[in-house]
Amino acid sequence: MFDTGSTGFMIACAMLVLLMTPGLAFFYGGLSRRKNVVNAMIMVFAVIGIVAITWTLFGWSFAYGGDGSIPFFGGFDQIGCFGVVQGVLAEAQAVPEGAVYPSIVDIVFQMAFCMITTAIITGAVAGRIKFGAICAFLAVWTIVVYPPLAHMVWGGEGSLIGDAIGALDFAGGDVVHISSGLTGLILCLIAGKRKGFGMMSYRPHNVPFVALGATLLWFGWFGFNAGSEFAADGIAALALVNTVVASGSALVSWMVVERLKVGKPTLVGAATGLVAGLVVITPAAGFVEPWAAIVMGLIVSPVCYFAISFCKKKLGYDDALDAFGCHCVGGIVGGVLTGLFCVPGLSWTEFGGLLYTGDPSLLASQVLGILITVVFVGVADVVLGLIVKAAFGGSLRVSEDKEAAGLDVAEHGESAYPAYIGLD
Repeated sequence: MFDTGSTGFMIACAMLVLLMTPGLAFFYGGLSRRKNVVNAMIMVFAVIGIVAITWTLFGWSFAYGGDGSIPFFGGFDQIGCFGVVQGVLAEAQAVPEGAVYPSIVDIVFQMAFCMITTAIITGAVAGRIKFGAICAFLAVWTIVVYPPLAHMVWGGEGSLIGDAIGALDFAGGDVVHISSGLTGLILCLIAGKRKGFGMMSYRPHNVPFVALGATLLWFGWFGFNAGSEFAADGIAALALVNTVVASGSALVSWMVVERLKVGKPTLVGAATGLVAGLVVITPAAGFVEPWAAIVMGLIVSPVCYFAISFCKKKLGYDDALDAFGCHCVGGIVGGVLTGLFCVPGLSWTEFGGLLYTGDPSLLASQVLGILITVVFVGVADVVLGLIVKAAFGGSLRVSEDKEAAGLDVAEHGESAYPAYIGLD
């Protein structure tokens, strides 16, 4: 018989992770300009539909199918999730050895991971990309990029990053944050800068939306990190504690940085710091002690703040809602710090963190795993982005007139705030 506690726990965690994607829609919608809020939100909502289809038909099989003989790919044996019902019936008769909950739960849990990862990408290209182009890109990306990366990290025995290299990623530093943030950067470079970028200030149009979105992300992240233990046990509780304290310390750290740099802490900054703390603890949630989670949160905010406020301006890339500066940069910081702070007894490999063991082996594995993630995702994104660009008339962007008018009306024919007295 399955463990009913862990079964209920994993179903609840899957629902929490599913909540994160509409939560991100509010976060991105609030950060967007008033004329683009519908577009920012519908890009995130579109991901829900796209991934529901692509993950069921291909993603689950490509990520977690096969026999583990290919280090960078699952297999074709579970395409379409055919045989799932038969599996449920078989497990009802005889529970597989070592299983604590029905395996079908993993399909939706991992689908929710793919949804939020894919949705993060859209923030980088907000305000200027063709809706059809981004949907086409993301549909293919969730088949040929995300599933192989998930297999390389979480595919178990025989996987390239998780097994052969021995890098640790508890809940998605590589798979979720580095991949999505880097993809956003590459897409915004291929698409080009928004009209007026560098000459005008793009301010969030709805700060309460930002706070609401951050709250929903924070709440959903508890299932994201704690659920990655795949059991209702002490490690899941540790991941939950670390998620709370890392996000809290990063929020405080961001407010301090803002106070020092601009003289006043902001609610948008506090919400961004909260998210940065969630990002940095993701790869380490079940591997570190709470004091280390606090340190990680304190470190990540200044790093991400620097990436967003200085590097973006200096290098000139137009990452509209800072998907790269928060997620990719924060994910890299979290992955590296995991190599420092991982408690040896909690490690999935024979190596613990440098701070505990004095052995740099795990740290080296973490860095190598990050590098492979960057190379694989980067090359795949460039190829896929250029193919989609060619397929959409040689440009991912809407026309200058549509961009100036706003994508809400131009691409979707609706406004988030319709005028009631003839004014808008």
